[in-house]
Amino acid sequence: MQPNLRTEIAGLRLRNPTMLSAGILGMTGRSLRAVWDTGAGAVVTKSLGLNPRKGYPNPSVVDVGCGFLNAMGLPNPGVREFLDELKTAHSDQVTVIGSIYGGSPEEFAETADVLRKSVDAIELNVSCPHVKEVGVEIGQNPELVETVVSRVRKAITLPLFVKLSPNVTSITKLAQAAERGGADAVVAINTLRAMAIDIETCRPVLGNKVGGLSGPAIKPVALRCVYEISQTVKIPVIGCGGISDWKDAVEFLLAGARAVQIGTAVAYHDLSVFKEVTSGLERYLLRKGYAGIGEIVGLSH
Repeated sequence: MQPNLRTEIAGLRLRNPTMLSAGILGMTGRSLRAVWDTGAGAVVTKSLGLNPRKGYPNPSVVDVGCGFLNAMGLPNPGVREFLDELKTAHSDQVTVIGSIYGGSPEEFAETADVLRKSVDAIELNVSCPHVKEVGVEIGQNPELVETVVSRVRKAITLPLFVKLSPNVTSITKLAQAAERGGADAVVAINTLRAMAIDIETCRPVLGNKVGGLSGPAIKPVALRCVYEISQTVKIPVIGCGGISDWKDAVEFLLAGARAVQIGTAVAYHDLSVFKEVTSGLERYLLRKGYAGIGEIVGLSH
């Protein structure tokens, strides 16, 4: 009998525990659907704001060997303009999670309200490490995180996830604040604040100088965060950060994650990574004699 890969987060039923993370192939309806068609259990949009945003000048992405540095600056056409793309992506078959950002609790709530009829869940990006006023300044303050989550919670009834920043002294305090505010789950983690310098020009490589590091280098940090958070909150944890293959996914599940998000690995391995991860998970569960992924969530504790 084949193991059951299905998982559920706040009533959101996923065919398997893999998700496309925000910021990767999430700007068009066709790209979101393409990821779904290759086997992802859910897809997350690029972070959307109430108004259009151009983002930062190039270079905005650079491969640093151990992962990618990016300082995109949250470019997006605005949430209302994006609704047409969601018509292409969203159907009864495709599970779509809308990622949003804002400069105030009211802006978060209004953006969520515009999006609520076009997605299956909302993910709050309060943790972008390189955008002032709408990024990590919010996500580093537990009281503000709680306020933002509470305000959005009043505006929507959809499952509400909060993506947390690792660029803090205690990520568990942020997770607890999100839980108090009414979040249904937390996503850990967003990128690590980082930079690169060109030794010939003697200048920072990124147009914004500082960006966020993603990929294999941050996996041990993300894993530690998931492990600690799962011990301090009752709501589900979604693991994110450096997941490149099925073994990585198993580690995050053992640490306490109920699902995992995959982003940078798409650039390294293409869209086949979702099928590779789910197939590997299935083989692992079968070999170990587990009936489903629920039996290994948090098992390392």
